[in-house]
Amino acid sequence: MIPFSPPRIDQKVIDEVTAALQSGWITTGPRTKLFEKKITEYCGCKTTVAVNSWTMGMQVLLSWWGIQEGDEVILPAYTYCASANVIVHAGAKPVMVDINPEDFNISVDAVRKAITPKTKAIIAVDLAGFPCDYDQLNALVREESIMEQFSASNDLQRQLGRILVISDAAHSFGATMNGKRSGSLTDISSFSFHAVKNLTTAEGGSLCFNLPDGFDHDEIYKTFCTLILHGQNKDALAKTQKGNWRYDVEEPGFKCNMTDLQAAIGLVELERYQENLDRRKSIFKQYDAAFANESWAITPLHTTENKVSCYHLYQLRIANITEAQRDAIMQVIFDEDVSVNVHFLPLPTLTAYKKRGYKMEDYPETWNKYHNEISLPVYYNLTDEQVQTVVNAVKKAVGSVL
Repeated sequence: MIPFSPPRIDQKVIDEVTAALQSGWITTGPRTKLFEKKITEYCGCKTTVAVNSWTMGMQVLLSWWGIQEGDEVILPAYTYCASANVIVHAGAKPVMVDINPEDFNISVDAVRKAITPKTKAIIAVDLAGFPCDYDQLNALVREESIMEQFSASNDLQRQLGRILVISDAAHSFGATMNGKRSGSLTDISSFSFHAVKNLTTAEGGSLCFNLPDGFDHDEIYKTFCTLILHGQNKDALAKTQKGNWRYDVEEPGFKCNMTDLQAAIGLVELERYQENLDRRKSIFKQYDAAFANESWAITPLHTTENKVSCYHLYQLRIANITEAQRDAIMQVIFDEDVSVNVHFLPLPTLTAYKKRGYKMEDYPETWNKYHNEISLPVYYNLTDEQVQTVVNAVKKAVGSVL
């Protein structure tokens, strides 16, 4: 069976995790701090805070920014549930909008129409690793008429003076736009290092801050290190200093710090990340070539004049089929011992959001993309022979169903 997205765990990773275990530091320690610095250098952002998941990092971020009941946060209807769940848990309203016709990302025109005086933030999702239109989003929130609508409710929001733009960069580590890497494309970016991601720490994530120069990013880093440790102002590493046992809890915080065991994996992954990207790009090219002459194949956009994907997901679409036919095609592929997936079930199709009043018919482009989409395997250890097996399975499946 060809799996969908297994992590790359080899002797180098095992050795580094073993070294972390033997070092005596298995919670947040020197490897986590080094990993944060390496991410900052790689992405070109101003500071980075490592966390135990994308979800908890974003939850802490929304809390810190003061997102609360009565606020609205705009996001695409086409994303994983985590993007919306964190908004609900913050007490705010997720305002879902449709996506672009040409890719799977949030429509800036739809965002514009959805902005109200209650809008505090926009969460733009880099689906499949292809960056959103950040030039347009960043310009939109700075338009005079949009800024005049903005109603700040705390000092941070007043300092920014406009809607916060957040990149849900869970898929896009290593992607570029205008020569800059994801993590530095807008105000704040949140990465996921879950086991299926291009760069993994088993579970984990990071927040990358790139706010305007008036913000003290050293202070932001210190604040978040406190917030992700119950609000405690000293972590375990600091408390090892002689006589430094006493601590304070400055605010009721969260518990979502990254451990050195996770960071050990991440440091290896980051060191060799370019070869990972190169291999994934090669697999994309093979899929593109294999489906180029198939009238039923709609291949994904992954490179434009100013944007390059990190090749996280190959979202193949089958033209002129129903959702049921898509599911039947997938079953035939599974029967060929090839694992495929769908990214994602749109938020309005999920019970949690249906019962909150969201309707799929309000997002026609999201449905247009979802109902015929099949994600194909892409990962470092996938061989060229296995890629051909995937291609053959897809072509056989489409031929048998259509």
